[in-house]
Amino acid sequence: MSTVLITGASRGIGRGAAKVFAQAGWDLLLIARDEESLKSLEEELKDTPSKIFYVSLDLSDPFQIDKRIHELLGKGLIPTVLINNAGVAWTGDLLSMKLESWQWIIQMNLTSVFQVCKKVVPLMRGKGGLIINVSSHAARNAFPQWGAYCMTKAALASFTKCLAEEERLNSIRACTITLGSVNTSIWDTDTVQADFNRDSMLSVEQVAYQLLSLAQQPENQIIEDLTLMPAAGAF
Repeated sequence: MSTVLITGASRGIGRGAAKVFAQAGWDLLLIARDEESLKSLEEELKDTPSKIFYVSLDLSDPFQIDKRIHELLGKGLIPTVLINNAGVAWTGDLLSMKLESWQWIIQMNLTSVFQVCKKVVPLMRGKGGLIINVSSHAARNAFPQWGAYCMTKAALASFTKCLAEEERLNSIRACTITLGSVNTSIWDTDTVQADFNRDSMLSVEQVAYQLLSLAQQPENQIIEDLTLMPAAGAF
């Protein structure tokens, strides 16, 4: 049975992906800050054949990551697919942003991905593995008030391409899924001020099934980037 490790698994895209992968028979390694939500997800999936292990981890704290992922990987499952899904957003003029907020969004959207990969990828080498980094169309476009988010997602896309090149000889593939607006709780957070029609956004389930599709690609091919946008356009 294949194993997927998902960050940001307690809600939104991560939780949706965990459900879809479990229903498809995958074992799950889950990371999120909210332990109670992880427990409720485990309970929700108890009738699936999946083994499910999780750890509570705040990815904004770089000093927790090594220890907690080491604990998760000690449960006996080695991921064949890693989905770096956890992420945050901040809206406002770039130069009005406090340094702490700048460092926070870089840690969450970029540095934590680097740290997770450093712990997980070496275990995949020689066995075959896939890293899917959840990106945004903001990586390719400049949106006023979204500059910090655009910057982190552009850097994530570049990181993914470089990682794919470096790990190719180790039988490891890396790709991005580039998303338009998705109806998740990110729009309800204190750091995001936006008034979009959420009914026109992509659903969590739509994204989750595309993640499963990427994970099920044959090992001798790679979809380097899958772009999924709402039919209503970019917003």
